[in-house]
Amino acid sequence: MMSTRELLSNTEIVIGEEEFNKKISKGQKLKIKFGVDPTRPDLTFGHLVVFNKLKQFQDAGHEAILLIGDYTARIGDPSGRSDLRPELTEAEVNEHAQTYLEQAFRILDPKKTIVRRNSEWFQKMTFADSLSLARKMTVARMLERDDFEKRFKSNQPISMVEFMYPLIQGYDSIVLKSDVEIGGSDQLFNMLVGRTLQKDEGSDPQTVITMPLLVGLDGTKKMSKSYDNYIAFNDRPRDIYGKTMSISDDTMWDYFQLLLLKDIDCINELKKHHPMEMKKKLAKELTALFYNLEIAEKENMSFSNVFTQRENPEEMDCYSISQILTPGDQPNILNVLFGTTLFESKGQIRRLIKQGAIKIDGVKVEAPEDLINITNSEAQSIVKAGKKIFFKVLP
Repeated sequence: MMSTRELLSNTEIVIGEEEFNKKISKGQKLKIKFGVDPTRPDLTFGHLVVFNKLKQFQDAGHEAILLIGDYTARIGDPSGRSDLRPELTEAEVNEHAQTYLEQAFRILDPKKTIVRRNSEWFQKMTFADSLSLARKMTVARMLERDDFEKRFKSNQPISMVEFMYPLIQGYDSIVLKSDVEIGGSDQLFNMLVGRTLQKDEGSDPQTVITMPLLVGLDGTKKMSKSYDNYIAFNDRPRDIYGKTMSISDDTMWDYFQLLLLKDIDCINELKKHHPMEMKKKLAKELTALFYNLEIAEKENMSFSNVFTQRENPEEMDCYSISQILTPGDQPNILNVLFGTTLFESKGQIRRLIKQGAIKIDGVKVEAPEDLINITNSEAQSIVKAGKKIFFKVLP
C-alpha cells in the first residue's frame, strides 16, 4: 500500500484526513468514488487530473468506483454556472456515457474498475423518496454555495431541480458506501453533502479530496469545453501536441505536475532547461500517453519541420471548393476559407489577410475577394493561415 503522503500528493483540500489516515494505517481497502456526468462526448485533460488520482488509488490496491452520472447528467450540475444547463435527452446521455467509458479505460485498468450508473437506483425512487431526501437540506444551506448566492443576489433564476443536484450526488455516496470521494475543487460543496448524508444515515462519513482545477489553453480560465480552451482524450495526436505547444511557459509546469505527475524536484530540474525544449517534451509525453511514443515522435518531428524549418506538415485536412461553398457563393478566398469552418467568422479571415497572415501556395493573399484559382500540376493548393492552420483545397 502507498503511504498517505503519496496518496494525498497534488491534492488541494482534504476533509476527514484524520479518519483517512487511520484507515490507511490499518491497511484497510477503501472504496474510492469518482463521478462524471456525461453531458458532452469528450473527456478533457481537466478530467485527467482526477483520473490520475483514481488510478493512483487503484494501483495502491484500493477499490476504484467510476460512477457514470447518467441520471444526474439530465439535471445538470450547477457548479460554477451562472445559468441553467440545457436539458439532455436520455439517448444523448447514453451515447456520451459509452464514449466516456472507452476514454476512461485509456487511463484506468478496466479489470480493476467498478463502473456504476446512478440511474440504477434513482429510476426506482418514488416521489415520496425524493421528498424525504429533500428534507435533508435547507434553502439557507444551499444558498451558502458561492454560485447560488451570486445568482440569487443578481436575480438570476435558480431552478428547484438545481437545488436537488447536490443531494442527488450526495445520495450516490450512501448507495456506494464510499470511503473517499475525489473530484475537482469546484465539486467541494457537492461532495460535502455526501459526507453529511452519510453521517445522517449513521455511516462512516467519506473523506473528501479535491484536486486543483487545470488551467485551460488560454492560461486564465479552468479547462472547460464551455470555454473551448481544452485538450480532449479523443483529440488527434497532432492536436494534442499542437494544443500543448500553445500553452504559456508558466502553465506548462502545472501540466507536468498534474498530468504527468512529475514531482517538485523533477520540475525544478526541468526548469533549468530552455522552455521551448521542455514544452516539446511535455507535448511529446502527453501525446504518447494517449497514443504511443512512435506517434509522439512523429508529431514532434512534424512540429519542428513546420515551425522551425518552415516546412508544410506531412498530413493536412483537404477541402473541396465545390462541396464547402453555399450555392450562389463566389469561389473567392473569403467564402472558401469560411466554408472550411476553421475560422470563427469572416471578420477574422479579413483581419488575418490584412495582417498578411494568409498564404496560398506560399503567396501572400492581398484581397479577400480574389478568386481561388488552382493552377498547379497537382490540382490542389495549400493554404496557410497564421502559424498553426494548414490545409489543402481541391476544385
